[in-house]
Amino acid sequence: MSNNDEAERLDKKISEENIMKSNRVKFLAIILILLPLFVLALFNNKPVGTIINAADAAETYKAKCAMCHSPKAEKAFDPAKTDAELAEIIMKGKKGEKPPYMPGFEAKGMTADEAKALVIYMKELRKPAQ
Repeated sequence: MSNNDEAERLDKKISEENIMKSNRVKFLAIILILLPLFVLALFNNKPVGTIINAADAAETYKAKCAMCHSPKAEKAFDPAKTDAELAEIIMKGKKGEKPPYMPGFEAKGMTADEAKALVIYMKELRKPAQ
């Protein structure tokens, strides 16, 4: 065997070792990124968008609803409808006379209880100040 063949085998072996080291580094980087995300997902027991109390309903209303319904729920909101009807509209959405249409929030993770809390909050907004 010539020195040339041995040098090629040595180069090939070094190249394979470098690839293995590179793969180990990539694997470690992936683990270091995914592990914290996995831990967060494991211990996060509050569903996205969960409304726990009236303050959460107010925050959700300001973030998701006020832009179309106004800060005092004066636009495209009929407080004469039953709470169940209004909660159903929030959950499933409603196509009105012209866009923008009311989107359904059930597909975005909202529960029926959260929709009911929003209805109660919106009706409170419509009541005149005492």
